[in-house]
Amino acid sequence: MSKIAKEFGIEDALNALGIKEVNEGTSTGSTNFGTGDILSSYSPVDGALIAKVKTTTKEDFNKVLDAATSAFSTWRKMPAPQRGEIVRQFGNKLRDLKEPLGKLVSYEMGKSYQEGLGEVQEMIDICDFAVGLSRQLHGLTMHSERPGHRMYEQYHPLGVVGIISAFNFPVAVWAWNTALAWVCGDVCVWKPSEKTPLCGVACQNIAAEVFSANGLPEGISCLINGNYEVGELMTNDSRIPLVSATGSIRMGKIVAQTVAARLGKSLLELGGNNAIIVTPDADIKMTVIGAVFGAVGTAGQRCTSTRRVIIHDSIYDKVKHAIVDAYKQLRIGNPLDENNHVGPLIDSDAVANYNKALEEVVEEGGTVIVEGGVLEGEGYESGCYVKPAIAEAKPGYKIVQHETFAPVLYLLSYSGDIENAIEIQNGVVQGLSSAIMTTNLREAEAFLSVTGSDCGIANVNIGTSGAEIGGAFGGEKETGGGRESGSDAWKVYMRRQTNTINYTNQLPLAQGIKFDL
Repeated sequence: MSKIAKEFGIEDALNALGIKEVNEGTSTGSTNFGTGDILSSYSPVDGALIAKVKTTTKEDFNKVLDAATSAFSTWRKMPAPQRGEIVRQFGNKLRDLKEPLGKLVSYEMGKSYQEGLGEVQEMIDICDFAVGLSRQLHGLTMHSERPGHRMYEQYHPLGVVGIISAFNFPVAVWAWNTALAWVCGDVCVWKPSEKTPLCGVACQNIAAEVFSANGLPEGISCLINGNYEVGELMTNDSRIPLVSATGSIRMGKIVAQTVAARLGKSLLELGGNNAIIVTPDADIKMTVIGAVFGAVGTAGQRCTSTRRVIIHDSIYDKVKHAIVDAYKQLRIGNPLDENNHVGPLIDSDAVANYNKALEEVVEEGGTVIVEGGVLEGEGYESGCYVKPAIAEAKPGYKIVQHETFAPVLYLLSYSGDIENAIEIQNGVVQGLSSAIMTTNLREAEAFLSVTGSDCGIANVNIGTSGAEIGGAFGGEKETGGGRESGSDAWKVYMRRQTNTINYTNQLPLAQGIKFDL
């Protein structure tokens, strides 16, 4: 265990979560771990090895699917409020283990400890939401055109839900899907990112303890580990009617095509190229807070991170200088130290993409006004710490159209009215999150109108980053169109059925057809 890990109690956190530091990999059952090659988890905080797990082979995967489908036959028969009670217990376990799980998220992924705790709180919140939902899984009744007939719609569980999650939210996104799927009567098979496998192991251990205590099948919650090849087993398997995938647009297109080829369903949460519009009527202080946190929070590795700030030319210099001054106050370092604002990128590939983006914006004619660069020396031994950078650019630059998963912020200017800013905001292929900073009611309403933001999330006077559990989360265009978390997102985890009941002794046929026997 490394010096930082010992200093900040990572070993104790791993023990609390049932994870032992081992070299040969861990195994606690076919629905949890595999028998394949070793997958090592290294922390981007200090580059140290945390632990190793075994990956899932094809044979392991089939055992997992057998366990999941068997568990579904039991789980779906339990009344939804009783399933909600199990989710309530899971949420309470998360409350008990919030600190160690938050530390693991911070250490394995690299986000700040406070963000790690916040991610676990999101898990708790979605459990609370799901518990209430378990008593509100409603259908719909409607009047029949035929006398003595009643029509209604109801929802039934789909079966096995496959979940592919990304490294940047290694536990919360799984919980968004799982808590809803569970109360709907589904069982889940989860492939966490190969960059954060231990977060998956920890969550599986917690879930398994709850199910075991209630005498329920282990297969209600299943974990598979590995790279994209393990994900392909899931997307190609017709026993999994729904695959929920979070990640890059490139990955999402592959998943969508594969699942669609077998006429399955996919729920996609993909890339974001999120912008804040700043109008002449904006509150500059609020703008700076929203833009800076949105750009550097989680080291720019959120799908809702702020990538672009579109500023009216009449206040461009004022806003630019305010944001640049704020960047001077940022502290970069060990994310477990709560004095720091920015932690590391996830790995060397992310660092390479960061450097490439800064090179490309200059090649296209942009100007870097807050210099970037990789930090070296004591405290930065992992090689994953970079300086948040700001570049002045134009909307048409290719790099501005691209999502760089790193703390690189582009400042763009617009002139004229709000419609011009909205056109720039919408002029990218991604459509996840968006925001406007203004105290002008007309501008705010225009931004939210049918001709305004084309994103799944549109905010007024808050930034692009973050979302509340109660609202459905997701985006449009190449972001994938999926919706998770609150509102009526639960419906995607169920199959819809229309029912007609004839309570007469006559059978009238449609369109007046006569068929007497």
